[in-house]
Amino acid sequence: MNYLLGTDIGTSGTKTILMDTDGNLIAQDLQEYDVLTPKPLWAEQWPDVWLEATKASIKNTVQKAGIPSEEIRGIAISGLYGGSGIPLDENMEPVRPCMIWMDRRAEAESNWVLEHIGKEKLLEITHNGADPYYGYTKILWMKNNEPENWQKTKLFLPPNDYVIFKLTGEVAIDYSSAGNIGGIFDMNNRTWSKEMMDAMGIPASLMPEKIVESTDIIGGLTKEAAAELGLSEGMPVIASGIDCGAANIGLGVLESGIYAAAIGTSMCAALISDKPLKGKDLIVWPYLYDAKRLSYYFAGGATAGAIVKWFRQTMCQYELEVEKAGGKNAYDVLNEQAANIPVGSDGLIVLPYFMGERSPIWDSDAKGTIVGLSLAHTKAHIYRAFLEAVAFSLRDAIEATGEELGEYILLAGGVTKSKLWRQIFADVTGYAVVCPIHDVEANMGDVMLAGIGTGLLSYEEVKKWQVLDEKIMPNKENHQKYNEFYHVYKSIYKHLKTDMKTLTIISAL
Repeated sequence: MNYLLGTDIGTSGTKTILMDTDGNLIAQDLQEYDVLTPKPLWAEQWPDVWLEATKASIKNTVQKAGIPSEEIRGIAISGLYGGSGIPLDENMEPVRPCMIWMDRRAEAESNWVLEHIGKEKLLEITHNGADPYYGYTKILWMKNNEPENWQKTKLFLPPNDYVIFKLTGEVAIDYSSAGNIGGIFDMNNRTWSKEMMDAMGIPASLMPEKIVESTDIIGGLTKEAAAELGLSEGMPVIASGIDCGAANIGLGVLESGIYAAAIGTSMCAALISDKPLKGKDLIVWPYLYDAKRLSYYFAGGATAGAIVKWFRQTMCQYELEVEKAGGKNAYDVLNEQAANIPVGSDGLIVLPYFMGERSPIWDSDAKGTIVGLSLAHTKAHIYRAFLEAVAFSLRDAIEATGEELGEYILLAGGVTKSKLWRQIFADVTGYAVVCPIHDVEANMGDVMLAGIGTGLLSYEEVKKWQVLDEKIMPNKENHQKYNEFYHVYKSIYKHLKTDMKTLTIISAL
C-alpha cells in the first residue's frame, strides 16, 4: 500500500494527516499557536513557529501511523495567506515577523496606489483592487516604514513555500500564493507584472522567479529533514498553495461553476470559474488545480470562527472551567443553549467586523457591533446572534458574485462540527448545505494534490473519493424570517459606517 501526507499551516495551528491512496484516513496531528497583535489591526507571526509546528505535526503523524517510511510516497504543504510573505535576508533567514492576511496596517499605501495607479489599471492587469488585505500593500508599508528591514530583505516567500524551502532547499512559489499577493501579479498572463512592480518601486528580484502548479513537485526532502521527520530522503514535496483553496480541493472541487465556503478563523467563500467575474469587489487568484485556466473568486469575513472563539474565551469562563474539570465541551453547551433561542435571537444582530473587513465591503474601519440588547437577553441569545452574523456574512459574499449558484453550496471548516450552525447557514442563505464527512478539508486537498503530483492518483480517481455528507436543507419558514433580519444587518452597517470611521480617528488621538 502507498500512503500520502497532507500538511496545512493555518493561522492558529498546523495540522498533518496521513491517508492511503484509497482515501482512508490513517493518522493525524495538530500543533497550535497564537497570532501576534502588537497594535490594533496588526497581525503577524514569526515563520519559525510555522516551521517547528510543521515538523512536529508531520513527525507525530508518522509515529502515530506506524507506517514504514518507504511506503509514504509524498507530501503536499498548504498554508494560510501570508500577506506580504516572509521577508528573508541573503542567508534566507527572516528579517521580521510576517504580516499575515489579517493585518490591516497598510491603509495609507492602499490609498497611494489608488491615487497614483488607479483602480481601473489594477483591475485590468491584476483583476484585484487596493486594500490593506493584499500582500503588495503590506510590502509597500514595510518599504515606507522600516527602511532598515527593507534593505536587508532579498526575497519574500509565503508560509508554505518557506517551509518547503527549509525541508528541500528549493525555492518556488505556487500560482495561488503569487496571485493572492495582488497588485503585482498579472492575472491575464499568470506571471509577475513588471509594469505594476516598476510603478510601485518593488524590485522583481524580491519575488520568486519560479512559479509552479500546485501539483508540481518542488523538490525532495533533504537528508537532515528526512531524519528529523522519520521519512525517506528525497521523498517528493508538492507545492499545494493557499489553504482555503486546498480546502476546496478537499471537497472535490476540480472544475468550474462550484461554490464553496471554507470557514475557519476567517471565511473564504468562493466560486471556482473559468470565466472572468471582474468588477464585483471580489478577491481573485489562480486556483490550485489547472491554475492557468481556473480562477478562485472569493469574498468573506476577515473574522468568522475567530469571533465565536473570542466570545467563548471572553464571555464563557464558567463553561471553560467546567470543560477543564472534565465536563462538557464549552461549545457543545453553548450550542445546546442557543438551539432553544428563536430565529433572529429575539431581535439581536451582530456585525462580525472585529478586524475591519475585506471583500465585499472593503472597510478597515468597520467595527464589531451588537445591536438590539435588552435586559431580557441572555448569553445564549448573544451566542446565537454571533453564529447568525457569520451566516449573514456568507450570504453577503454569495450575493457579491452576482451569479446563480444552483441548489446547494459546499461548506467546510470547524463550523461544520455544529449541527445548529450548519442549519443556520442553510436557513440564512436559502441554499442546501453540503459538508465534508471528515474535518480535514485543506489536508484532504493536500493529499489529493500530492497524489496527482506524484502520479499515484489521477484526477478521475480523486473525484470518486467519498468526501461529502448528505445535504442539509433550508427551512423555508426560517429563511423568510432571516430575510428580514438580513436586510437590517445590511442597513445597520450603512448607518454606522461614518461613526465607525470617527471611532478609528478619535481612538488614535
